[in-house]
Amino acid sequence: MSLLISTWIKFFFLFAPFFVLSMFLALTRGESSASRRQVANKAIIASVAISIVLLFFGGSLFAVLGITLDSFRIGSGVLLFLSALSLVRDGTRNHAVGMPSEERDDVSVVPLAVPTIIGPATIGTILVYGAELQGWDLFIGLCGLLLALGTLAIILYSGSLIEKMLGRTGLNVLSKITGLVLAAMAAQIFMSGVMGFLHPVTSAVS
Repeated sequence: MSLLISTWIKFFFLFAPFFVLSMFLALTRGESSASRRQVANKAIIASVAISIVLLFFGGSLFAVLGITLDSFRIGSGVLLFLSALSLVRDGTRNHAVGMPSEERDDVSVVPLAVPTIIGPATIGTILVYGAELQGWDLFIGLCGLLLALGTLAIILYSGSLIEKMLGRTGLNVLSKITGLVLAAMAAQIFMSGVMGFLHPVTSAVS
């Protein structure tokens, strides 16, 4: 149960829900509640499909490319830290800068699901978690991921109400807090990769 809760919380912050909400509100401005719900449904379904593929096939991808898990931990940790830094500094993810603000026919998959919900840092982190978790823990990780996306869906459904309660400033503050949590997660992933590289050296010395 503790693994499920911790995985749920990690994925929840990984998806930067309040930044996603800000983008969702901006991209669906002026649309009806039914239309917004439809966009949210499509975005969440697309995110679920992409996340499941990444979670289950991360280890196979590493094997095919000849990349060690520790190498990917370091790389994804750096990417996640840059994303977190952008959230703390500007309230937006770095890969989302310059995204089109004009109204589009369908924004649910691009740019809402990719790259707003599933961005480069998110992809790298999901791949790492998928390679780390084995057996029953992988199933629990999947449940945590689905719970996080389900929670995000609820936030998107309640977007108008949350915006009225918190305002744009409140959402920006919550995005910055999310960035701080992501920075801590990035540091942990990065240091796990570094320690993985150093372990054979320290074992040989001792």
